[in-house]
Amino acid sequence: MDIFGENVFNDTVMKARLPKAAYKSLRKTIEEGLPLDPGIADVVANAMKDWAIEKGATHFTHWFQPLTGITAEKHDSFISPTSDGRVVMEFSGKELIQGEPDASSFPSGGIRATFEARGYTAWDCTSPAFLKEDGGGLTLCIPTAFCSYTGEALDKKTPLLRSMQALSKQALRILKLFGNTTSTQVTSTVGAEQEYFLVDKNFFDKRLDLVLTGRTLFGAMAPKGQELEDHYFGSLKTRVAAFMREVNVELWKLGVLSKTQHNEVAPGQFEIAPLFTTTNIATDHNQIIMDTMKKIALKHDLVCLLHEKPFAGVNGSGKHNNWSMSTNDGSNLLDPGKNPHENYQFLTFVSAVIKAVDDYAELLRLSAAIPGNDHRLGANEAPPAIISIFLGDQLTDIFNQLQNGGLKRSLQGDKLLSGVETLPSFRKDSTDRNRTSPFAFTGNKFEFRMVASSQSISGPNVVLNLIVAEVLSQFADRLEKASDFNAELKQILRETATNHKRILFDGNGYSDEWVEEAKRRGLPNITSTVDASLILKRQSTIDLYEKHKVLNKTEIESRFEINMEQYIKQINIEALTMIDMAKHQIIPAGVKYSTQLANSINAIKSASAAADVSVQESLLNNVSSTLASFQAKLNVLEKRTQEAADKTEEAYEQAAFYRDVVFKAMNDLRQDGDLLETMIDGDLWPMPTYSQMLFML
Repeated sequence: MDIFGENVFNDTVMKARLPKAAYKSLRKTIEEGLPLDPGIADVVANAMKDWAIEKGATHFTHWFQPLTGITAEKHDSFISPTSDGRVVMEFSGKELIQGEPDASSFPSGGIRATFEARGYTAWDCTSPAFLKEDGGGLTLCIPTAFCSYTGEALDKKTPLLRSMQALSKQALRILKLFGNTTSTQVTSTVGAEQEYFLVDKNFFDKRLDLVLTGRTLFGAMAPKGQELEDHYFGSLKTRVAAFMREVNVELWKLGVLSKTQHNEVAPGQFEIAPLFTTTNIATDHNQIIMDTMKKIALKHDLVCLLHEKPFAGVNGSGKHNNWSMSTNDGSNLLDPGKNPHENYQFLTFVSAVIKAVDDYAELLRLSAAIPGNDHRLGANEAPPAIISIFLGDQLTDIFNQLQNGGLKRSLQGDKLLSGVETLPSFRKDSTDRNRTSPFAFTGNKFEFRMVASSQSISGPNVVLNLIVAEVLSQFADRLEKASDFNAELKQILRETATNHKRILFDGNGYSDEWVEEAKRRGLPNITSTVDASLILKRQSTIDLYEKHKVLNKTEIESRFEINMEQYIKQINIEALTMIDMAKHQIIPAGVKYSTQLANSINAIKSASAAADVSVQESLLNNVSSTLASFQAKLNVLEKRTQEAADKTEEAYEQAAFYRDVVFKAMNDLRQDGDLLETMIDGDLWPMPTYSQMLFML
């Protein structure tokens, strides 16, 4: 495919355009994680500039990921004035490796004050530069990290790169103990499946809640939902297929390996899935995917909704974060091979993941905690808020053997026999899938299914890299000191299988019985972003992050403040939007319909005193009483929202008030609002309905 990667300054382009010495130096930095040679910066910058200009670019930007969770960019042109009044196109090594955006205008959790504006972006040479096309033409986008003047990380990328270094360091210690002398770097790899909704832009523009919050704050259920199970993997509608085709073309140009696309379970819901790649690149690619889908949707008079729960009553959206570890010489450390019971290196790394997830379940839960995900987790449509691991039949049997004293066998998949002679027979996988598990082994990777659809995948992967690095460090400390390596290794595997059995679960994660069983096992069940964030206050959390140099105490404290601040702001915006819609749309519609009913009753009675107007009177009574209840609940929401905004306590107490008091008042108001929708004449209802938005694409 000729278009693939045509807008990426990738290895092929670098090899063709850079001097051999500069190319080798840059490749060494990328492949082995070595420091960048500053002497090649001008050479690379000039080659990058020439390539971009030949493609039609006039501007460049340091493309970074602040703690908003979305990307940021400031565009500068290549032009530079000359002494004779003309301009030339220039791009220096300094402009490539360093930028200076305003650090006080992004979330910093108190690290930067308004008058402390200086911040820096730094080139991430391990993620290739690319050309982004928009209404202004082509712009050279240079992936960068973002930090404050005093050096603290103010973005999603910096801690991710630090966590990748930590994982590589500890994984190499383990590999060395197994006799590996060729691998010089271990990287985590990720493939992030992305779910989303599409709605007609005409409907979207008439929904203030979707415009301002990304989700519907009012909306009665459509007569049909997802109960027929006919949307999942169904035929793509022409309009949707055209959208997907254009998205794929744009992504392929940007080197994104978009592979799979299909209808999801809910009406109007879809999924796109790329192939896996190195984690920091996968994180950049996921941001590109979300941005591209939103941009292309508008060209088709659609809007792409990335909120975790845009519609009540049908499934919400998430990401499936498929995580593994690979060496720089091509070995997947989570590949079990044909006989995993004999593959002790594989079992060591799997054991490290199991222990890490059990020991640091609350951190992993926090990594998927944003306000939108609180609507989704544990709601019989997504993984529960309880962290558990599904290993599948083969690995479960192996870890049971470890507990019982020795490894003797690996279960193998049988042949699949369909009973139809013309269909091919083939060997089944060694285990089934469990879609209710939040963290499942799926053959050669772990699939973390709690991740929110709108969030950056950086946070979850920082935690995965960090906690696995910590456990590998513990294993390496023991094994390096052991007088008998094999005996100590078997002891570690046996201890892991025994001490962390509680985290393993292969049943129905949606069931009430599992909630009770998890409680009996001592597994945490954290249902809100507000409570999940409290783990950042623990000294043990600070010690863990500082030990592996992923975040320092100041950076961790800032993340807690940002989590609280963003939760407070999000719920406040939603509450104020509900109040606005209630006052200016729903109540006027209810009053107008009531007036029509009253006029109808009076007109009919005037025409015929004996006429039966019981239907109209019943409707009028029901609408009027519900409208009165709606107004009373609106008054409560206004009062509670103002109380929340006026609170001067610590951020946690204010966030908890929004969660426990304001959010309840919002739900109470919605109940009456949705009931009014079912009563009021459809021609008078002031906003598109679920039936229209979910089924008219």
